[in-house]
Amino acid sequence: MLKKGSKLNSILTGSCPRCQNESMYSDKNPLHFSKILQMNENCSHCGLQYQIEPSFFYGAMYVSYALNVALSIAVFVISYLFFHSSIKTSFIAIILANIVLFPFVLRWSRNIYINLFVKYDKKYKK
Repeated sequence: MLKKGSKLNSILTGSCPRCQNESMYSDKNPLHFSKILQMNENCSHCGLQYQIEPSFFYGAMYVSYALNVALSIAVFVISYLFFHSSIKTSFIAIILANIVLFPFVLRWSRNIYINLFVKYDKKYKK
């Protein structure tokens, strides 16, 4: 499932989309809030520049919006239909899920966005 060379591997691990040999982020832990968006400038293995153009990751906001909508719908369906919670409780569950998963969604949206533009290349394989 998370085989090297797959988009899913790069998205979930936050590794370089071209060579998948190192993390794009200076701190791998998304729960260190002060460093959550600090990225390396280039991949030290293949030399890929992560900031492809100025303000490149502003497009990741659209991906983040889509992920949060999908998360909200999933939480609502699970809490309202499966656990038979009230509407109010379901919306509280949505808010809590969005708060708890915020750092992960933030990084996943950046990872998805850069993987839309950069393909895995076997010649950079270590």
